[in-house]
Amino acid sequence: MTYAELKDFTFKSRHIGPSSEDEAFMLQYLGFKNSEEFISAVIPDEIFDSKHQVFSIPDGCDQNHALKEINTISKKNVEYRSLIGLGYFSTVIPPVVQRNVLENPNWYTAYTPYQAEISQGRLEALFNFQTLISELTGLQISNASLLDEATAAAEAISLSFAVRKNKNARKFLIDKETLPQTFDVLKTRCEPLEIELEIFNNNNFQIDNNVFGIFLQLPGKNGRIWDPTSIINQAHNFDALVTVAIDPLAQVLIKPMGEFGADIVVGSAQRLGVPISCGGPHAAFFATKEIYKRQIPGRIVGRSVDVEGNPALRLALQTREQHIRRDKATSNICTAQVLLAVLSSFYAVHHGPDGLTSIAKKIVKYRACFESILSNLEYPIDSYSRFDSIDIYCKEAAHIIQLASDEGYNLRVLPIGSDIINSRGFGVTFDELTCDEEIYKLYQILAEIKGKKVQDISTFFDHNVSLSQIPLRDKPWLQQSVFNTYQSETELMRYIHHLVSKDFSLVHGMIPLGSCTMKLNAAAELLPIEWNEFSSIHPFAPKNQLAGFEEIINDLESWLSSLTGFEGVSLQPNAGSQGEFAGLLVIRSWHMSRGEGHRNICLIPTSAHGTNPASAVMSGFKVVSVKCDDYGNVDLDDLRNKSKTHSTNLAALMVTYPSTHGVFEPNIREICQVIHQEGGQVYLDGANLNAQVGICRPGSYGIDVCHLNLHKTFSIPHGGGGPGVGPIAVASHLTPYLPGHSIVNCGGKNAISAVSAAPFGSAGILPISWMYIRMMGSDGLRKASSIAILSANYLAKRLDPYYPVLFKDPNGLVAHECILDLRPLKTQLGIEVEDVAKRLMDYGFHAPTISWPVAGTLMVEPTESESLSELDRFCNAMIGIREEIEQIKSGKIDPINNPLKQSPHTLKTITSDDWDRPYSRKDAAYPLPNQEKYKFWPSVSRINNAYGDRNLICSCPSVEDLEEINSL
Repeated sequence: MTYAELKDFTFKSRHIGPSSEDEAFMLQYLGFKNSEEFISAVIPDEIFDSKHQVFSIPDGCDQNHALKEINTISKKNVEYRSLIGLGYFSTVIPPVVQRNVLENPNWYTAYTPYQAEISQGRLEALFNFQTLISELTGLQISNASLLDEATAAAEAISLSFAVRKNKNARKFLIDKETLPQTFDVLKTRCEPLEIELEIFNNNNFQIDNNVFGIFLQLPGKNGRIWDPTSIINQAHNFDALVTVAIDPLAQVLIKPMGEFGADIVVGSAQRLGVPISCGGPHAAFFATKEIYKRQIPGRIVGRSVDVEGNPALRLALQTREQHIRRDKATSNICTAQVLLAVLSSFYAVHHGPDGLTSIAKKIVKYRACFESILSNLEYPIDSYSRFDSIDIYCKEAAHIIQLASDEGYNLRVLPIGSDIINSRGFGVTFDELTCDEEIYKLYQILAEIKGKKVQDISTFFDHNVSLSQIPLRDKPWLQQSVFNTYQSETELMRYIHHLVSKDFSLVHGMIPLGSCTMKLNAAAELLPIEWNEFSSIHPFAPKNQLAGFEEIINDLESWLSSLTGFEGVSLQPNAGSQGEFAGLLVIRSWHMSRGEGHRNICLIPTSAHGTNPASAVMSGFKVVSVKCDDYGNVDLDDLRNKSKTHSTNLAALMVTYPSTHGVFEPNIREICQVIHQEGGQVYLDGANLNAQVGICRPGSYGIDVCHLNLHKTFSIPHGGGGPGVGPIAVASHLTPYLPGHSIVNCGGKNAISAVSAAPFGSAGILPISWMYIRMMGSDGLRKASSIAILSANYLAKRLDPYYPVLFKDPNGLVAHECILDLRPLKTQLGIEVEDVAKRLMDYGFHAPTISWPVAGTLMVEPTESESLSELDRFCNAMIGIREEIEQIKSGKIDPINNPLKQSPHTLKTITSDDWDRPYSRKDAAYPLPNQEKYKFWPSVSRINNAYGDRNLICSCPSVEDLEEINSL
């Protein structure tokens, strides 16, 4: 075997589905001799990079080699026990949950549960999460997670501002003990909207008619816990809404914030069984009163029924979301952390209310013990009630912090953000991992400083200790059976697999979703994220303990800059939507630095993702739509006219490339020139970057800023709708404005304030993309893009005779996705696009994207990871459905009672004693040849969406509800 042949056994041959023979067959089918000839026909000449372009990326390698490299890098992180707190805590993920959920591709390769009939397991786990949060907070409505605590707090401001009674009120009050990273993000969100933030001290609270909302942090950054009743009542007297950020384990013990009168409660579920992972990803929670159900951000899982009357779950109230309401949306579908919310829900199921209470009480016990030790050693202690943390200001602080560090402990440096040398105090936060040995070691350090002898720590324990100065929970809670049934590992393991058996994921087959790129998430890429060297690191740990993360971050920034042709990269945005927001704020800051802060017009093509106009409005811009022509391209005449009309105030154009219609627009350079001539900047939505990597570079053809979806193009799994990472790449003139952070030095010299809580966003999953790029190398990445485009064109040509491809380029080709036009079927036969989507479930497929960006169409994206046989299986399914439609047209099948209208068919339906349908059970269940050998069964029949919205139920019944139901 030659060296050249050996090189073919790199990872790219594992990642890319079609073999060389398959590739040659598809090229021949499309009429091309080789891959380069094909790609040069798809990519416009003006942006096409030759095969000999140079990237600062090492050659690809096999999995073992990459794992050895990243293992060496991981050892550069120093694994200290972090007692820093500030919203990040060590926790224990139950092994049964780690093995059966976090490490299970059934869970992490699933898509957002829009096709609810094949997502019932994930939806139930999220329903449990919502129930947990509602029970914790005492509020009726909870969403299915947000990105992090800080952005959840920012969403609370948005809701409060939107529903304010006094439309002239523009002031929002913030507790001075708010976590610094949360304050950063609130400042970022409010400044473009001209919302005035004002810090208050809860001991000297004042309010007036200009205030529309108040934010409280319990416990505060200093650990204090207190009764907010008086402030909440005063706020309500002025019609101001009150948001409370609560620690979930503190809320286990404290009376629910909803019972205090809080209107909104937010927080992070991280300490409920999710590793710190240098700041993320972690699921945030958001709960509110039922009156605000149509303003609550994020996804809501609601209960409905299917056509047979069986209970079924689905995403509720979707008309709030930005793919429908665009710039008027009250919800952003990209702001969820589904996999992490699922982990926390199973953590709660595993422990139950008694277990959660035990953990919370243990933390209070250790905090009280430590407080007694401090008092015994005569350290100054402020007199107030605390949950898990304590701050001490003393002249010995720097020495104490250093001694603790020598013993492997990170303490909080006070004031927050200062270094050890300039510290005036230290803080300690206790968590689930705290134990006697740890308390004793800290005691030794503190006693040594004071020159005192150490006693037995048992003398400092008060086993009856409780929180004071705040009412405690006094009613049974979390009594639903799901939280009280599965405490044995056997039962929990079975429950987890019972749920996962209801979910379609990449384990079962292709998920051909346009614009979402459901590609392989290789096991080797995911292995490192569970290593302690990555998962246990605190985001605010000393810099010298983060050398491994720093190398991963530096490599990714360099590689992504090289691949996109930009000068600088920020990894802080922890979702694509956050990347859009950050990119637009960078543009805004650049304009302001030039004395052109009046530029506030953002042009957006009508084909754009719904997140684009929503993000533009959040960034303080006014949206002006630009038409598209009959080929799906930006209408250049309309663009020129709009650019001229708004020349003085033009800030930016947001464009998706390749376009959302699935083609490479040939005039992208001219589009950029039109905007630049009028003083604007061009923002590229990087959702479709999987068609560009290694082939063309946005920074080279006129784009100024671009966000990248690492959870799409760079192989981080969707996890059922999150985690995601949405970094931005910018041209050189914009690098000074990349996002910064108040605690960790990052970003540009004129940085905008933070857009996410952690300085590097969801740093814990960056090793996934590092592994992907490292194993693929520049040649492998180029090959992946090429095969993705080839596969899409193969599907388009095969299916075009049956479902016309709506948009093609001048050569009759598409990019990495194509839009199939089903609108004539509705006009002629009453067949809806939803009928085809549901029937695909019977054929063993997840549906493509339906009715977006064009109503009545399917947008299909196969990705490079699917084999030719899987592509053909999908084509055969779509052709089979078209044949069924022809039988309806010819009168052979009833126009109403037919396999499409009655789909999907469950096992229960197929095996029912009653079968009154004019088609066979076999045709219903096994429409493809040999499908009997392997069949994924939808667990419910078609769901009644309207019923679920009219009768919104988004959590399990409470004890009182159950008693009422049982009495009927």
